[in-house]
Amino acid sequence: MTPEQKARKIIDEKLLTSGWIIQDVKRLNPNAAVGVAVREFPTDTGPVDYALFVNGAPVGVIEAKKSEEGENITTVEGQSSRYANSTFKWIKCDYKIRFAYESTDKLTRFTDYNDEKYRSRTVFSFHRPETLASLIRRNDTIRNNMKHFPEFDGTGFRDCQIVAIKNLDNSLTENKPRALVQMATGAGKTFTAITAAYRMLKFGKMNRILFLVDTKSLGEQAEREFLAYRPNDDNRSFSEIYGVRRLKSSYIPSDVQICISTIQRMYSILSGEETDESIDEISLEEVTSLERKSPKEVVYNEKYPPEFFDCIIVDECHRSIYNVWNQVLEYFDAFIVGLTATPDKRTFAYFNQNIVSEYSREQAIIDGVNVGEDIFLIETNVGKNGAHIMKQLIESRNRMSREKRWKQLDEDVDYKASQLDRDIVNTSQIRTVIKTFKENLYTKLFTRRKEVPKTLIFAKTDSHADDIIQIVREEFGEGNEFCRKVTYSASNPETVLAEFRNSYYPRIAVTVDMIATGTDVKPIECLIFMRDVRSKNYFEQMKGRGTRTLGKDDLQKVSPSATDNKDHFVIVDAVGVTKSKKTETRTLERKPTVSMKELMLNVALGAKDEDTLTSLANRLVRLNSQMTMEERKEFEENIGTPAGKLAEALLNAFDEEVIKQTAVNTFQAAEPDEEQLNEAQKALIADAVKPFYDPDTRDFIENIRRSHEQIIDNVNLDTVLFADFDSEQEKNVDRTIQTFHEFIEVNKDEIIALRIIYNESYKNRPMAIESLKKLYEKLKNKGITVERLWDCYAIKKPDKVKRGTMAQLTDLISIIRFEMGYTDNLQPFADKVNYNFMQWTLRRNAGAVHFTEEQMEWLRLIKDHIIASLSIEPDDLDLNPFDHKGGLGRFYEVFGDSYEELLMEMNEVLVA
Repeated sequence: MTPEQKARKIIDEKLLTSGWIIQDVKRLNPNAAVGVAVREFPTDTGPVDYALFVNGAPVGVIEAKKSEEGENITTVEGQSSRYANSTFKWIKCDYKIRFAYESTDKLTRFTDYNDEKYRSRTVFSFHRPETLASLIRRNDTIRNNMKHFPEFDGTGFRDCQIVAIKNLDNSLTENKPRALVQMATGAGKTFTAITAAYRMLKFGKMNRILFLVDTKSLGEQAEREFLAYRPNDDNRSFSEIYGVRRLKSSYIPSDVQICISTIQRMYSILSGEETDESIDEISLEEVTSLERKSPKEVVYNEKYPPEFFDCIIVDECHRSIYNVWNQVLEYFDAFIVGLTATPDKRTFAYFNQNIVSEYSREQAIIDGVNVGEDIFLIETNVGKNGAHIMKQLIESRNRMSREKRWKQLDEDVDYKASQLDRDIVNTSQIRTVIKTFKENLYTKLFTRRKEVPKTLIFAKTDSHADDIIQIVREEFGEGNEFCRKVTYSASNPETVLAEFRNSYYPRIAVTVDMIATGTDVKPIECLIFMRDVRSKNYFEQMKGRGTRTLGKDDLQKVSPSATDNKDHFVIVDAVGVTKSKKTETRTLERKPTVSMKELMLNVALGAKDEDTLTSLANRLVRLNSQMTMEERKEFEENIGTPAGKLAEALLNAFDEEVIKQTAVNTFQAAEPDEEQLNEAQKALIADAVKPFYDPDTRDFIENIRRSHEQIIDNVNLDTVLFADFDSEQEKNVDRTIQTFHEFIEVNKDEIIALRIIYNESYKNRPMAIESLKKLYEKLKNKGITVERLWDCYAIKKPDKVKRGTMAQLTDLISIIRFEMGYTDNLQPFADKVNYNFMQWTLRRNAGAVHFTEEQMEWLRLIKDHIIASLSIEPDDLDLNPFDHKGGLGRFYEVFGDSYEELLMEMNEVLVA
């Protein structure tokens, strides 16, 4: 077969698969089907390789070339254009050649001549004739529609979101196939993407948009946001205007406009594989390789052809666009919009450096969109240096069942810190970290709190997480609800996650990977790292769990003792994660070796090639030889079949004799043909890989493989080497103070006016407090609260700043005066009022008449009111809390006719 014949054969196959029938010009019947491709159809400039007829009329042409000409495929566009503008012989009806394809056996490019400034693009295969018929009926094109986006109404949007949406509009207007939205965690990427999707559907008149996510939990989160979204130009919710569906099976409805899916599920759908929901719970962060050698790569799917989606929005695109996953994106003839907070160089390259939004975390903190972090280091002796265990009788533990037994060490054991919680368990090391955290919680980390702030602990493994949970509960003297595990293997992780987000309990959650990235839990104010992370991007994603802003009212719903907006979070670094060297990328890179865990994940995600299954079989054979008789029995009880049988099934799927015998038995054929042999092998593979779809099976096998037992080190008690804020924290402190200084400069006129009002007379103080409230709201919009400022000055100038009871609003005056240099020391406004109150009452009680106990109760309430509001008026006495004591009427009865003079005196003396 010549290269030309080979190319024509492949092109014919693609046309047939796409729903076309193929005719030779001698057998012409353009009405034989909706779509007819006629070979060598004559025109006045020569025969075109294929003429495409839809509903009997010519609408397109195909120029076929051998694969060697693929590199020059764009030069063939001239030929396509010439044929498109030629006269087709024998055609009597009105017609227009609107579509052109240039194709080899490897590559197909497509042009729609109705597009303004039409441009050819690579497509996976030919469009179905019904699709071309629909385009002809509409006459307009998506690309033309998007050249006329209306002006965006940014009411209620952040500046960074407005910039992203407008720039994305421009990118789509210019027909750029890929666009990257880089936006800091918590800045509203999903909200921005939903707005863009709404505009593409309404104004671009797209049919369907695919929203790809990494895991089931992120899909559920995206679904909630889509359902709750209301556009500015319509009173209805998004779901009342357009259909929204999160995919949970291999069925994709054609009557909805937004489909939300994990990329794993979409890959399995296009590969024709049936999968359960467990596939959606495997984070791509856990998968470092999915072999490209698989013969079951994405192929044409008649149910969901390449034109099924017009745009793909890829959430967390820094990890879901490479290797095998890229096949999903390249299958569809769609625009691709990537969302990420942490792009790397590969991400920029993939999106053709078309970055429509660059909004860094640093800028988000400055703008008050994110909150910054303080870093508190806990360094322990064992955690840093490891330890030595002499040859002796020691305790050990089965990693999975956690059953303990005693065994004799054959030799001394020296272990490194990196072996902790994997090969070696030293509960003293975990306990020392937790105790140190607790001891510093209310003295250094969160000095004004009465309950533990919502805290997320990152553990190394599920086993490590269980150890941490038990020790946290013990050290804090709390019950099960206080500290819970949120991992994929935990029971009801979504329920626990929802409670962690919305309820008082749990106060502390422990995770491995499930909420390390993407998942939104705004009340988190503390992250404890008890595992190191060597990926810069992954670490930034993990930090993002604490960086989200939250208003005072919402924060108090789960943390009642919070007194203001969430203004920062704390990283407690117990493993040196903030100091360790980081690489640009974490996963999804092809490696020469693939672990057993990865092989099993690859199989669960659809890999069925011989290399993967044979490698997995060999690992199982090796594991079977290492297991004890008791472990083999346990393996069979848990998995339902021995490890050797699992391996045998995987190997049999590629054994020609077994395949043939299976085909003979199945089809009752003495000599099965190639199709029957293929079907028999498919069935063998399907049976062999089925056990690995179950995450519990994979976890069990991985736990057996990693280590039969962990050594428990009860000998080396750990001690604290260092526990304090990181010296580099001053960068964050300086940034906050500098932002405040710039804020004062910008608002100097208001501050001067406020000082004049405040100093003129106490009667003007209600006006001053209103001005102060407005000023403080502006400051909080930048993510800065009075408490945060006070803490920063205490770190920067500890000898000049006094800790004490914060009154929030009135303390802002003290801070402004301190920053502007009007006073050398910073002390809480309450301290000043309390001292003046004490001196005043001592003077008043020194005479013949003393205040009664009831009068003192009233005076203390008035003093507290002045602390919060600068002054008090008679009318205030009818408000809370005075109304509970009888209000102004009772105050008059208690103090008599001189009550107004008393209030004036307190206004002047207490704030003097």
